[in-house]
Amino acid sequence: MLQCDADAGTPQLDFEAWRALLRSNCGGEVKVTAPNAFAGWMRRLSAYGLAAAAVKIQWGPAAGDHGCYAHRVERTVRQNGADHYLVLFQVAGQSTLTQIDQTMQLTAGDVALVDASRPATYLSRHRSVQWLSLHLPRKSLQSHLGFEPQARLGRHGTRAGSLLFNLIREADTEAAFSASDLYMQLAIYDLVGALFASSDPSPVSCSTDKLFARICGVIKNGFSDPDFGPHEAAVAARVSLRYVQKLFTAHGTTFSEFIYSLRLDHAGYLLHRRALLGSGQPLSEIAYACGFRDYPHFARRFRNRFGYSPGAQAGYHQSAGDGIVRAGTGESASLTHDVQATAP
Repeated sequence: MLQCDADAGTPQLDFEAWRALLRSNCGGEVKVTAPNAFAGWMRRLSAYGLAAAAVKIQWGPAAGDHGCYAHRVERTVRQNGADHYLVLFQVAGQSTLTQIDQTMQLTAGDVALVDASRPATYLSRHRSVQWLSLHLPRKSLQSHLGFEPQARLGRHGTRAGSLLFNLIREADTEAAFSASDLYMQLAIYDLVGALFASSDPSPVSCSTDKLFARICGVIKNGFSDPDFGPHEAAVAARVSLRYVQKLFTAHGTTFSEFIYSLRLDHAGYLLHRRALLGSGQPLSEIAYACGFRDYPHFARRFRNRFGYSPGAQAGYHQSAGDGIVRAGTGESASLTHDVQATAP
């Protein structure tokens, strides 16, 4: 279980040792007003395979300060970047968190989401301050949620915030990592999503736009394969199936609608070329070339899309593999059947 105090035998550190440990953990510079009156500790933790840390700092007033305990922590970004988010729980005391142009006031029980790839500043004027932090891999979190969460404050008292804090605090850091921990990580991601989801029901950022364009490119390269579906697209794009589905929903469509649109557009092109060349290419061959497993399915979707059967574009009867297309002479032709089966 994560202990949020030094009762687990965590050694007290002097200021320089504490600052060095903090730097090694998150890559930051620490500035304080009264380092000579410092006492505190920091302990690295693991919660269901996710990196975490418990931090406590306590100050005594310096000479002439008359009870002023102000201290400031400035976190800069390492040159190689930090590809994760930081969930920060204010366990005790109060602090002010500033990142870019956003300032958040944290009191005991509050939780904030920090983008670890950007500089941040923490300021507190309390004698004793305690935090519990959790590192979440950026790509894994975004893939699970289907959007890019924004740095913001989650007020205490919310059900998701309380559940998340208790889940991290009660984790058994001594237990070996197991398959069940993967499910616990997903639960943590869901709670983070509940806390920090945008009010926009379909949040789309520049980064997700680029990813969506890349996924569309993957589909364009694979739509002619009848076995190519959302799972294959997710694997090729190295994201989760759930993320693929959410991206299409955010853009007002579905994977199925998109891939069938590509297949039918390509079919229209091939049928037009067939008519211009006067080739005797079977319609079923065109259907298979566009990613359809069988001609009747292709003919039905083609007619729903364009208003006439595939054979109508040629204007005369053509063989369709295992069937004969009964083609009309135009879009308004009355068709009792698209395909009439022949006797063996």
